[in-house]
Amino acid sequence: MRDWKQLLVSPSTSIIETMKNIDQTATQIALIVDDDFRLLGTVTDGDIRRGILRGISLDDQVSKVMNKNPITMKKGASRQSIKRLFQEKKLRQLPILNKNNQVVDVVFSDVLFDSAAYDNWVVLMAGGLGTRLRPLTENIPKPMLTVGTKPILQTILESFIEHGFHQFYFSVNYKREIIKEYFGNGLEWGVSIQYLDEDQRLGTAGALSLFTEKPTKPIIVMNGDILTKVNFQQLLQFHEESDSIATMCVREYQHQVPYGVVRTEGTRLCSIEEKPIERYFVNAGIYVLNPEVLNLIPKNEYFDMPSLFEELIKQNKKLNVFPIREYWMDIGQIDEYNRANNEFADNFLKERCVNS
Repeated sequence: MRDWKQLLVSPSTSIIETMKNIDQTATQIALIVDDDFRLLGTVTDGDIRRGILRGISLDDQVSKVMNKNPITMKKGASRQSIKRLFQEKKLRQLPILNKNNQVVDVVFSDVLFDSAAYDNWVVLMAGGLGTRLRPLTENIPKPMLTVGTKPILQTILESFIEHGFHQFYFSVNYKREIIKEYFGNGLEWGVSIQYLDEDQRLGTAGALSLFTEKPTKPIIVMNGDILTKVNFQQLLQFHEESDSIATMCVREYQHQVPYGVVRTEGTRLCSIEEKPIERYFVNAGIYVLNPEVLNLIPKNEYFDMPSLFEELIKQNKKLNVFPIREYWMDIGQIDEYNRANNEFADNFLKERCVNS
């Protein structure tokens, strides 16, 4: 039974402290209340990520990113009417208020429907050659390299399982038999694992043309050489709330220019900025795609995810980005592999050590 009172924060609480509260309670929401527990607004993980995209500082007050008009229901509403509202609005949580707009309860979807499992397919791209990691990958596919205590692909799989996902597809090509022998049909992990066999390299999107049936819900696609602490429930919820056809996870990348940058208008010198830091959002190799997107992927042709998103942009489809604020490491080169090994215990074994 969750203690909903742990979700209450004041409007002056910083965004970063609210973010910690959301992560610790694992409920994906915080309720902003006044001193008398009257609801002023709500903040979800998605609200915070959208604030990050707008450039809002994590030290700002949470009131800057809160939803001032959240969906609520009055105390005494029937269970059936609450269920109907959850289904119509695709809710994960619902604050219950008394006649004075004070919070008296919070209803959670996994408790209401007695299920925390997600039927959405997860596709892990594990067919790359890993040429930049040779000689480590001469006899083993890159996703099977051991980082910390287990293969990279196993850490990814178990992370999704922790968040309630159970239907997996592994796209395989290079030394595929090693992956298949290790994971089998997923029975050891209590999940279903099927394989998309690339007889030729098809890229990070082309492999999706190998499905023998079409999904009915959005699918999550992730490169098999990434270690991350992203909350995949929050990612899926963000995608659904945004009502987009496809979502790309992005990371902020900073680059310091080693010179003084001169701003001009024609030949006129306007300003000089010494060694500025430029910030960009870069592709993080994790995506959510609605089923209809798969119709744009050519059969048995090399086709990468950036090409798919470029096509969607040309068609003026609604797309969104999901900024990753959690740990993320793309293991593409030897120095990144060594760094991932050094950081593995702090990021993936910390909770076990505390609980043991």
